[in-house]
Amino acid sequence: MNPTNENIVWHDYLVTRQFREKVNGHKGAVLWFTGLSGSGKSTLAGATEQALAAAGVKTYLLDGDNVRHGLCHDLGFSDGDRQENIRRIGEVAKLMVDAGLIVATAFISPYREDREKVRNLFEVDQFFELYVATSVEVCEQRDPKGLYKQAREGKIKQFTGIDSPYQEPLQPELRIDGQQTISDSVAQIIALLANKGVINV
Repeated sequence: MNPTNENIVWHDYLVTRQFREKVNGHKGAVLWFTGLSGSGKSTLAGATEQALAAAGVKTYLLDGDNVRHGLCHDLGFSDGDRQENIRRIGEVAKLMVDAGLIVATAFISPYREDREKVRNLFEVDQFFELYVATSVEVCEQRDPKGLYKQAREGKIKQFTGIDSPYQEPLQPELRIDGQQTISDSVAQIIALLANKGVINV
């Protein structure tokens, strides 16, 4: 259902994203962490936000589990629900970028098409796809939530990497080795943002 009609119009206001970015001292952007469950997305997103916040950067972290407690609590894990989950997150991230924030998102977001739709919401150098490349074997060994074990036992259906596909990014802004140290990964991300002129470090 699309609620848009001739009675709904976009309103522009005097306080612009550019003004907010000037006040913040950096540009707004999305760090879209993607990878299998247990790849290290959430840990890395949290460590990156902590490093940026310590440097005075205005940030916010959207975590997959946290969002499903509120904004997306009505969604399951069917293909359609996964797509709607990512669509909602993309729109929220867009609002946060308009607020001049650097927003980190930690979602499996298994389908390339859905990630590309989110990318298309943003201008050049506002969206950074960060692929945390950790093999399913390593993720299954870690299995911090015991989800792979439950999926193998048939207790969880449509689990990404087991009986539901994960489509690796073809051209991510950064491919991160999921087995390297957190500090090395964070340093790579900070360097990327600096090289793209998002932050000054």
